[in-house]
Amino acid sequence: MNALELKVPPLVLVLVLAGAMWFAAMQLPSLAITLPWRHGLAVIIFGVGILLILAGGYAFRKAKTTVNPTKPAAASSVVTSGVYRLSRNPMYVGFLLALIGWATFLSHTLPFLLLPVFVAYMNRFQISPEERALSAKFGDEYETYKQAVRRWL
Repeated sequence: MNALELKVPPLVLVLVLAGAMWFAAMQLPSLAITLPWRHGLAVIIFGVGILLILAGGYAFRKAKTTVNPTKPAAASSVVTSGVYRLSRNPMYVGFLLALIGWATFLSHTLPFLLLPVFVAYMNRFQISPEERALSAKFGDEYETYKQAVRRWL
């Protein structure tokens, strides 16, 4: 299973899962649920997700380090400022929130059941390999950061 590590860019995974969520919702309309204010709620959740993604990318650009999630060894520094004080992976939290917003918009049980797939995949095939690479490159600096800031939130 190591063959999947750092191979699928998170954005691609998000788009595939978003498509799967929509497909599942269309196939079983009987499992639809009623969510009051779903449109507004979906926009807010999705919007917060996008803001986290942008804030994370901005912090990386400001630090002049790579934003390429498939090449963590190319990082030039450990970013600990901005949203990285709250989460080691704010862009991934943002992607998760965007998917939650999409699931809310779809108002269907199956899309919500796919959210743990995203978290499990990201933990195993993206975040763990990234953390190994960053620990190997930055040593104690990254280990100290890991101890001080949670992986997700």
